[in-house]
Amino acid sequence: MTENQAREEICRVGLSLFARGYVHATAGNISVQLDASQGGGFLITPTDACLGFLDPTRLARLDAQGQQISGDKASKTIALHRHIYEASAGTGAPARCVIHTHSTHCVALTLGAGQGDELLPALTPYFVMKVGHVPIISYRKPGDPQAAQDVAATIARYQSRGTPIRAVMLERLGPNVWHDTPAAAMATLEELEETAKLWLLSQRQVAALPAECVEELRQSFSAYW
Repeated sequence: MTENQAREEICRVGLSLFARGYVHATAGNISVQLDASQGGGFLITPTDACLGFLDPTRLARLDAQGQQISGDKASKTIALHRHIYEASAGTGAPARCVIHTHSTHCVALTLGAGQGDELLPALTPYFVMKVGHVPIISYRKPGDPQAAQDVAATIARYQSRGTPIRAVMLERLGPNVWHDTPAAAMATLEELEETAKLWLLSQRQVAALPAECVEELRQSFSAYW
């Protein structure tokens, strides 16, 4: 993907998420790690930008060290995104695009008492296949550098178990999901948010898929669970 294609894709995905209610106001951000052939570094949506009204020429362009080169001021979450790119690089689910939203149903699941270490059980086959485990990262204020460290450590911990992940859930804030393109990352986010909605609608009373069903998905579709 060229830099210009990445700019257009970020804006297309941002508009799609906004139009369908996956993001609101100025919440959320999208970044892409550019190929070396495109000069490396990153593109990320500007701080306080509405994802429904992005201008491809005004996206923040950063070098490989995270220093801004051009565009509007970069979102403060670039530090977290860079940790995701670095930590996931050697896993079975490397990031080339990261999307962060404040998706309603995902956030709602972290507001009640008694939550576990993960956002959702293995409720549906497509959640297992397309999303996988979603560990909850304990609350830290937006932009806190420690959150980036926590996420990187979590990615490494799951990888050490042979279970690479494509998403984490920041408690009371929202999910971060990643994949190899903006479109694929958006699909992961959609599946995650819709599964969270199902879990809430069922009042968290539905049993998880049996272990043998999950194993079948692992064997048939190379699902990470």
